[in-house]
Amino acid sequence: MAVMLDKSNPEKMMEQMREAWQFTDPIAIAKDEAAAFVQKALSAAQKDGALPGAEAAPFVVEQPADPKNGDLACNIAMVNAKTFGMAPRKIAEALLAAAPPIENSIIEKVEVAGPGFINLYLAQSWFSGRVMQAVVCGEDYGRTHHGKGEKVNVEFVSANPTGPMHLGNARGGALGDVLASCFDWAGYEVEREFYINDAGNQITKFGKSLAARYLQQVKGEDAVEFPEDGYQGEDIKERAAEFLAQNGPGWAEKPEAELEQALVDYALPKNIQDMQDHLAKYRISYDVWFRESSLHQSGAVERAIDKLKALDATYEKEGALWMKGDEDDKDNVLVRANGVPTYFAADIAYHIDKFERGFTSLIDVWGADHHGHIARMQNALTAAGYKGEALDVVLMQFVKLVRDGQPVRMSKRTGKAITLSDLLDEVPIDSARFLFNMREPGSSIEFDLDQAVAQDSDNPVYYVQYAHARICSIERALAEESIAFEPAVAFGGADRLTTGEERDLIRKVAAFPGVLVTAATGRNPAGVTRYLMDLATGFHKFYTACHIKGEEAPLLQARLALALATKNVLKNGLSMLKVTVPDKM
Repeated sequence: MAVMLDKSNPEKMMEQMREAWQFTDPIAIAKDEAAAFVQKALSAAQKDGALPGAEAAPFVVEQPADPKNGDLACNIAMVNAKTFGMAPRKIAEALLAAAPPIENSIIEKVEVAGPGFINLYLAQSWFSGRVMQAVVCGEDYGRTHHGKGEKVNVEFVSANPTGPMHLGNARGGALGDVLASCFDWAGYEVEREFYINDAGNQITKFGKSLAARYLQQVKGEDAVEFPEDGYQGEDIKERAAEFLAQNGPGWAEKPEAELEQALVDYALPKNIQDMQDHLAKYRISYDVWFRESSLHQSGAVERAIDKLKALDATYEKEGALWMKGDEDDKDNVLVRANGVPTYFAADIAYHIDKFERGFTSLIDVWGADHHGHIARMQNALTAAGYKGEALDVVLMQFVKLVRDGQPVRMSKRTGKAITLSDLLDEVPIDSARFLFNMREPGSSIEFDLDQAVAQDSDNPVYYVQYAHARICSIERALAEESIAFEPAVAFGGADRLTTGEERDLIRKVAAFPGVLVTAATGRNPAGVTRYLMDLATGFHKFYTACHIKGEEAPLLQARLALALATKNVLKNGLSMLKVTVPDKM
């Protein structure tokens, strides 16, 4: 990553660095260069006979947990003991003896450790460069081309529009939205999508529930029996009351089917608009709101069923059409005996539609209770001629609310089960979005309402925001003394950033692009929030141990550059989480 710089022109120098380093992952590049160094050593050792000429087993270069064991470590000797018929340490020593010169490379020192690990220490120029990279790349620092523009569809929340969104949707919304951001930053072409279940049994039940509540309000509760499987929520009563207030009691004399359809036509758009409004308040904006009803209207469901028939993936039994299962899943009904397609058939058509729109990876965020549907959907897509394994479902565990250490199940304001809207009225959106991404999707969350509203370091998002605000305050204090950032001086003084606290912070800054790639490919945004907290801690340690103000110009500017690099990472990380980035606190 060496760059020829025009140090006589600061602006040109900054642009040269930006062009060379933008959209790159410095840790990944360092690993590649270290692996190439080891490979050259292996070739030389085999050529001079120090090691056998057998084909070596694959090896990896990783970052040790403790930098005392090197900035990077390679396991080539450990994994090739059997291949070469030698002790790992002997292999490692032979490799080092045959290794190419390290002068003018990113590697400063190489040593054999323990039973045969090869530990590599990066040169000071590498650390200096990473500070300047994070400074000059600014709001793009962290972005890479890792995904090479692959089209990814992230579908999340997709709550049933027959009632208000719940706490699971609050977690799913934060998780899906941030996961999509990770894909975007990692170089994928990503689209956020909400699937509106506006057809099928749930809408039929919705209409019958609304009609029963409307008739009860017109004729009295005892006069009208409520459906045994109807939706019991207060929101159904409220929608029915709204319809009555606007249209009067005359609809009670209409045919049942006509009344139900009128109520669905009235209530469903309002419920969908409420979902859109609440999610927008939650800072979630979708690229596509896809309606299930459009699949039936366009014939997509019939076409999906015909595909499965043509590929001999179905059979008829007792008047119904079934899809054949496999060893992971049982057979499933596609079309009922009455000729009505099941929700499963519509779901197959929906995912086929995603493939036909050009997506090569389909990421669905589902509640853990839907785990049994994964193999079924993948099997169906494979049977229809698509790559079933391209459907990757992120299963999300449920949320438990606590206050004062005790479970909270009801809203103080409404006395009802807590909804997404209730939560956003009670806790800051910054806290909700950050805290819901603090744990892996497959782990249950205990969401502490007291922690979420706290304005101190006990609240993780406040802790990270404070680090950013603290750097801004350092800039303001220096500006009061007419001290501004001078990139040429900072670059010239960056070789002085050698203390443990400085190097630890630089390592953290350099890790940011890789953190985002790992979060995307691992479908786990929790790595981003943990990283930001770790970065904030690293900055506070650095600032406590290393003075900026009062130092001579080269060191002052270099440390200021490191503070600004950290500020950029904090800003970019919080921004991609859609969390406020304060300059003052």
